[in-house]
Amino acid sequence: MIEIKNVTQSYVDGKTVIDNMSLTIDDGVVYGFIGPNGAGKTTTIEMITGVLKIDKGDILIDGHSIITNPIEAKKKFGFVPDSPDAYEKLTGLEYLNFIGDVYKVDKKTRFEKVEKLAKEFGIYDHLKDRIQSYSHGMRQKLIIISVLLYNPKNWILDEPMTGLDPQSSYVLKNLMREHSKNGNTVFFSTHVLEVAEKICDKIAIIDDGKIVFTGTIDEIHQKLKSNDNLEESFLKIIRGDTEDESIN
Repeated sequence: MIEIKNVTQSYVDGKTVIDNMSLTIDDGVVYGFIGPNGAGKTTTIEMITGVLKIDKGDILIDGHSIITNPIEAKKKFGFVPDSPDAYEKLTGLEYLNFIGDVYKVDKKTRFEKVEKLAKEFGIYDHLKDRIQSYSHGMRQKLIIISVLLYNPKNWILDEPMTGLDPQSSYVLKNLMREHSKNGNTVFFSTHVLEVAEKICDKIAIIDDGKIVFTGTIDEIHQKLKSNDNLEESFLKIIRGDTEDESIN
């Protein structure tokens, strides 16, 4: 479970980026996080993961504060950032072994997972190549595999489908569903609303640093009194084209 409690974040010039945000991401849920460019999605995720300091409020990962108990909090999640940066001078296999060592994954489990996942994501034949030779999509796959290798309870993914081919996107979506069905948490941002509509149990819509909707797709339909797809509903909410004051 991830709990965001009255969190505020501002730029150095005082402009508020995240405005008193509260959100609970429950276990057993694939939770989508959507919003326009610059709405605050990546900033929120970077605060959850401890990349950015929080000005006000707190964030708990399975009850551990990312502010007061960051080491324990960070043990509870795996993070795929929007930029798949890794140690370029290492080979893909060396990088995965490094992650396995950090998280104390035993060698048998490590070997089995690396072989299975690398084949599923189509980079098995490139594991001995240096990461500097990888395309963006291959680096994205490597970072995803590195997180799945130690199988944290909470997955936090920032635009995880970017750069993935259709087969790899399909594999990742199935893994996300399976992880949530096992009682774990998946929280991911995406610009691909069709993906969010198909796999999310719940979504949160952020606009200008504020959460403007949380709930299921059915609850969006109920509030908007329509059966529009998520893209159309999202645009209505962002533009304020609704009579429901609880959304605006």
